[in-house]
Amino acid sequence: MADDPHPPTAAVAAASAYDIAADLAAGRTTSVELTQALLDRIAVVDGPGPVHLRAVLALAPDALGQAARLDAERAAGRSCGPLHGIPVLVKDNIEAVGLPGTAGSLALAGRTVACDAPIVAALRKAGLVVLGATNLSEWANMRSPRSASGWSGLGGLTGNPWALDRSAGGSSSGSGAALAAGLAPLALGTETDGSITCPSSLNGIVGLKPTVGLLSTEGIVPLSSSQDSPGPMARTVRDAALLLDALAASTEYASGVEQLPAVGLRLGVAAGWPSGHPGTDAVFASALGSLEAAGAVLGESSVTPVAGVGADELTVLIGDLKDDLEVYLAARPGVGVRSVAEVVEFNRAHADAELAHFGQEFLEAALESGGQGAEAYAEARARCLGWAVDEVLQPAFDGEGAPEFLVAPAYAPAWKSDLAAGDHFLGGGLASAAPSIAGWPVLCLPMGLVAGLPVGLVLIGRPHSEARLLAAGHTIERLLGLRDRGALTPTWTPPRRG
Repeated sequence: MADDPHPPTAAVAAASAYDIAADLAAGRTTSVELTQALLDRIAVVDGPGPVHLRAVLALAPDALGQAARLDAERAAGRSCGPLHGIPVLVKDNIEAVGLPGTAGSLALAGRTVACDAPIVAALRKAGLVVLGATNLSEWANMRSPRSASGWSGLGGLTGNPWALDRSAGGSSSGSGAALAAGLAPLALGTETDGSITCPSSLNGIVGLKPTVGLLSTEGIVPLSSSQDSPGPMARTVRDAALLLDALAASTEYASGVEQLPAVGLRLGVAAGWPSGHPGTDAVFASALGSLEAAGAVLGESSVTPVAGVGADELTVLIGDLKDDLEVYLAARPGVGVRSVAEVVEFNRAHADAELAHFGQEFLEAALESGGQGAEAYAEARARCLGWAVDEVLQPAFDGEGAPEFLVAPAYAPAWKSDLAAGDHFLGGGLASAAPSIAGWPVLCLPMGLVAGLPVGLVLIGRPHSEARLLAAGHTIERLLGLRDRGALTPTWTPPRRG
């Protein structure tokens, strides 16, 4: 790991949460030692300096205190869960006491976080150290059609550890980049359409967008009540399953990851959702070949292209944004903006910081949308569900010999970040829309490298199939063996100048 930007912490940076938990249980390390190592690494990798990743927006002031208390619990012989004493980073649109909870916006800077979101409370109850908050695409990327993923007014632009001038994806940008960079073994993200899947694919990590409603969205700055879902992000599928167990106060997800053999695993290849990027689609074909050779049963599933539903989904998201964010802002304690209109005016008043790179067209459209009560909203939502559920997903999973999961490439490699022009995807993302609209679960995991940059594949399952979905992902992860071969270590390529 000679290329690692902080060699003293390179080993812990590469370790899985599962392995770290074993070290903690055996007394080979302590939570304080682990937390201090990660704080040291964040100071070098994320702070001002030669790397300056900008993945971590804020650190919990009591992180070491949390760790010391958890060490004392283990020393006292208290019964501890599998992630007890392990640090986790939280996307900064999720409220956690001691952290900003701003959704990256200066309009929420300094606004009181009075209590933990239920999913953060669940993490604390499970004995995790809430280490800090991660940067994100401001307002979860629902601000402008020209926005640059990973940029926020509060946190700046998050880089990609694989190549610092490349996008970390969005909107859970900081969570994905921090995991790839080894700043923490676990992180939380949120997804409305692609916001866990995209940064997972681009950073070479694992992310699960659970079934909408499986995990509480209370205490999370909302984008869309119809599509929002928080979810676990990690470096391995087993770690993601362990984190989902902690979030859901469950034991079913991690306990079942080893119980699905490749032989007979039925996968529907979503042929209508290629990435369109030759290198990515070649890696996907190779991954499918490995699965078939191991005994998986592959069939082609007919799925219709996304074209035609995009405008309707945008109508729904803008209507949800208007009503859901309005309710959230009015109820949040502290002094500051209380409505979408006040956010718009705040940004105009602070245009040098908030509008320097792109506008706020989606926020402005929300003001004119009529919200969820508008006739256009109801019609658009009905068409979206008709396409996603009735036309795409349900037919793909029905009938004799139907697959248990759909599989498709996630995204093409990370594109070069461009604050002036915004995102310019190199391909992919087609598999996100239908399960996002329908609220079905999606798991993303690495499948290989293209020109030295990671690309992922997605598995889509029926609602509340997370246990089987994670088991299938674990099987595929082992078959591809990328982490075992050291193929998922970032190269930290510096930006090219000129």
